[in-house]
Amino acid sequence: MPRVSGFAALAAPAFWLCLTGAVTLALLPNAADFPELSDKAQHMLAFGTLALLGAFAFPRFPRVHLAERLSFLGALVEVLQAIPALHRDCDIRDWIADTIAIVAVLALLQMFNLPRRRR
Repeated sequence: MPRVSGFAALAAPAFWLCLTGAVTLALLPNAADFPELSDKAQHMLAFGTLALLGAFAFPRFPRVHLAERLSFLGALVEVLQAIPALHRDCDIRDWIADTIAIVAVLALLQMFNLPRRRR
């Protein structure tokens, strides 16, 4: 069995924890606002983090599929935010910001050949 580095061992639980937290915060009615970050910056931070953790948590999973699924999650969150009871705004620009962050992080990882895939 291959030895897993400390960061890689923590990446999968961290990914699922961040994914749960991001979706929960996105769907809470009148969620807490972080005034020091713009709405788009919050989206990009959340989905950029998910892309980074996802790449390290699942290094054998093709990056294009990871990008596709995370982008779909961003779109789904925006659709769900259209539910009137949530008092949230559905904005396609938020989904675009999510997707830009995902692609940028995964492109940087690809450029630096990270994470290195073990056979």
